[in-house]
Amino acid sequence: MASLNEDDEITPLLRSSDTGIVETQEHNKSRWWSIRVMYLTMFLSSVGFSIVVTSIWPYLQRIDSTADTSFLGWVIASFSLGQMIASPLFGLWSNHRPRREPLVVSISILVAASCLYAYVHLPASHNKYYMLAARALVGFGSGNVAVVRSYVAGATSLSERTSAMANISAFQALGFILGPAFQACFTLIGENGVTFSAIDLQLNMYTAPSLMGAFLGVVNIVLIFVVFREHRVDDLGRHIGSVNYEPEELESNKENEEPVDQVAVVSSNVLFFVILFVFAIFETIATPLTMDMYAWTRMQAVFYNGIILAAIGVESVIVFIAVKILSKKTGERILLFGGLAAVWAGFFILLPWGNQYPKIQWAEIQNTTIHNSSYWSVAVTAPTNHTVEPTGCPATQSWCFYTPVIHLAQYLTSDILIGLGYPVCNVMSYTLYSKIIGPKPQGVYMGWLTAAGSAARTLGPVFVSETYTHLGPRWTFSLICGIVAISLIHLGAVYKRLIAFSVRYGKI
Repeated sequence: MASLNEDDEITPLLRSSDTGIVETQEHNKSRWWSIRVMYLTMFLSSVGFSIVVTSIWPYLQRIDSTADTSFLGWVIASFSLGQMIASPLFGLWSNHRPRREPLVVSISILVAASCLYAYVHLPASHNKYYMLAARALVGFGSGNVAVVRSYVAGATSLSERTSAMANISAFQALGFILGPAFQACFTLIGENGVTFSAIDLQLNMYTAPSLMGAFLGVVNIVLIFVVFREHRVDDLGRHIGSVNYEPEELESNKENEEPVDQVAVVSSNVLFFVILFVFAIFETIATPLTMDMYAWTRMQAVFYNGIILAAIGVESVIVFIAVKILSKKTGERILLFGGLAAVWAGFFILLPWGNQYPKIQWAEIQNTTIHNSSYWSVAVTAPTNHTVEPTGCPATQSWCFYTPVIHLAQYLTSDILIGLGYPVCNVMSYTLYSKIIGPKPQGVYMGWLTAAGSAARTLGPVFVSETYTHLGPRWTFSLICGIVAISLIHLGAVYKRLIAFSVRYGKI
């Protein structure tokens, strides 16, 4: 990913005749290393969410048998709810104190919460609520994204900022996508793993990813102390701050008094909400859907979905490189439209069809009489050995009896399309948003965007878990297709307003 900002970092230093203030080579090098630490912080924040997302459901079933898929939605949403609450608080803190303080405190909370997640099996009861609290605290600790974005906005010139913001979104998206790849690697440890009795720690495929997230958080803290320095430049790249904390007022730029197009700002936030909403749904539903449709065991679901999402991560890296090249020829708006269209197609393909039905899991229903009717013409397997993990679509979900199976080819094709559309939408929405705001201070605006994304990741898992549990995949994916279709219509309606600030006012 280093190549994403390579062009910006080799930009010649400003001469004194340009600005009256020369940025030295030392300052330039320190500034870009600090920005790279912020890229890493954003990546680790996303990994904190995604590294356990494919294993939360089987882990939840293992530690608390009373948990259902509805509660799963709340567990996954708790991360984003915690992040949504914490982001403005840490953002406000960073306005009045050195940014190192909220960064270190937030990451320390993330590390502690990740360790708590590894111990949620210990309490004698109510384990699912301990997991809910652990994930909420991990989200709270990941609430430093507003601090990261405001720092990068203040540490880059206008010509550098768009690419830097695109890099942030790229690292954030990669964190969401590659986290499950790490989880897939830990399936080699198995469900039982190794137990360290002295500290009551079970190191297995469920706890190891969380502990890895804690370790990466410690590395992040070390880098913030050793490498990160506060640097500030104005829109022209003049160096106005270094290692000493500079008040937020230095961001003020009075030479541009024209207002930002609020319709474009609100529209961008709405579109970003939808993009994060549908991707949160995609990550949440992957494990339960494949366990229901293909009768995969918990270990198989975690491993195979981790491999699939890792492949999507490789696809996304290629997409990130491609869109930065294509955007110079086509512009961001058409790529955003194309990305949304690809996401719509991905969910449309998931609609069930045909006359093949999923295998039914009767683990929770005893002495069931199977009637000789077309309604029950499904592949039925009654439990014969209670020591074997039950697999298939739970009989408690009534839609399992009449909803056709989603073929594996459908699922994989959908993964490819969503893996293409999501990174395009993510990068282009951030890039467009930064251009729409222009030279204005972007802290508050980025806070709105962070809140929109966190709200989407809060509501998405709850929506899909409730809808999927009670109505099944046909209703779930039909509703998602409708939401994305409305977003495409909305994008078409505001298409002409989503232009750069400088273009709107004739400066370029």
